Amino acid sequence: MPTPSQPIGRFAPSPTGELHLGSLTTALASFCHIKSLGGQWLLRIEDTDIERCDQQFTEQILIDLEALGLHWDGDIIYQSERIDIYNDYLNSALHSLTYGCQCSRKGLEQYWAKEEQSQIHNENQPNRKRYPRCCVAADLDRQQHKLRIQLPDYKIGFNDGIQGMQWDNPQQTLGDMVARRQDGMINYILAASLDDGLQQVTHIMRGLDILPMTTAQISIMNAAHLPAIDHWYHLPLICNPDGQKLSKQNLAQPIDTRNTSQLIAHALKLLQQPVVDRDTPENMLKQAIAQWDNTPLQNQQQLNLPNL
Repeated sequence: MPTPSQPIGRFAPSPTGELHLGSLTTALASFCHIKSLGGQWLLRIEDTDIERCDQQFTEQILIDLEALGLHWDGDIIYQSERIDIYNDYLNSALHSLTYGCQCSRKGLEQYWAKEEQSQIHNENQPNRKRYPRCCVAADLDRQQHKLRIQLPDYKIGFNDGIQGMQWDNPQQTLGDMVARRQDGMINYILAASLDDGLQQVTHIMRGLDILPMTTAQISIMNAAHLPAIDHWYHLPLICNPDGQKLSKQNLAQPIDTRNTSQLIAHALKLLQQPVVDRDTPENMLKQAIAQWDNTPLQNQQQLNLPNL
């Protein structure tokens, strides 16, 4: 295991599809950054969503990372094998913050529609579809219903190494999140929060789309008595020429590792890093690590792909 004083980063893909250019840049950035600090780069497969995750995608992700020279340290963690751990925390350290909920999505949509019509909403409220806490005092069976976790109702601040100082109130933004679905599936941010603490992660570099969940993660890790993250970095999103984030939902094309040097060079250019010599993946990454610099990315929200 890495020593607590050693920088520890991680890449945590969800195997709901193959790696695309957006996920590749995140992997490359987190790898080069943590290695430039002399740290370890862990790999975690976030496969709690049994409906969308597929073993063939997991296998392809591992093949692609190896082909690109992005070699992880230590053993791979699979979240699907850690459900008991998450439930232990929900039943112990996080027990007082959680409660059973029987509200259906359809019922909540109807509630919000009626509230919209009656103009009850405060226009300054960040999330107009925040859960109305119907079940917080109902004392429903925790095993028979979905489980919600109460997030704190005050502002939490953290300094993001790319996006600057951030402040957010997780209760006003996210409300009482579903921590565990009725079918037992664990919420993404709950599992990620617990694993980041248990793996002693010190540096998190990930996409800007996860930024709104960061204060929730901070509060969950604190409530679970896990070590805090020392450094946060939220990368600008890679967007297509139409301004859409590259994602599986937008049918982003899987990467092609038949020309690894071209792929690494392209990703580094997108990340606005100094040019490296075309060579083997290992030698290109060695040069990229030596030259790594977050400065060109600071305060940027998106990086645009050129028109072909």
